[in-house]
Amino acid sequence: MNTVIPSLTLVRRIKAPPASVFEAWTRPEILALWWGPHHTRVAEAEIDARAGGRFRIVLVEDTGPRHEVSGTYAELVPEQRLVFSWAWTNAPERVSRVTVAFRAIAEGTEVTVTHDRFADEGTATRHRRGWTESLDRLTARFGNA
Repeated sequence: MNTVIPSLTLVRRIKAPPASVFEAWTRPEILALWWGPHHTRVAEAEIDARAGGRFRIVLVEDTGPRHEVSGTYAELVPEQRLVFSWAWTNAPERVSRVTVAFRAIAEGTEVTVTHDRFADEGTATRHRRGWTESLDRLTARFGNA
């Protein structure tokens, strides 16, 4: 029996060069300005942007609950690609993977986010909403290409 492991892929065109968009993903002070769904803010962000380096992000909802996610960078190619593990503190056994590809286009950068290896479809659906809103916020920072 073939089991399909849920995943999601989102693409955005951003009016900024790949170097700037890549930096928005790898510098905590910039990431804190856009990361997370609309009803959240980044309370803490630690990023060691190198293969084998770790990240940790604490999101706080407008209504108060805190959520912490962390992972390890498996691959980091400046201005081209990030691959990292993803696990929420409240479910550390549920490790998924995020791949972010940055492609130069005439108008700026095309960003493709693929999040895979989800435990179930419900988790993929919740992450699709979170990533969609995060990418909306990122796009708003630079403009839509």
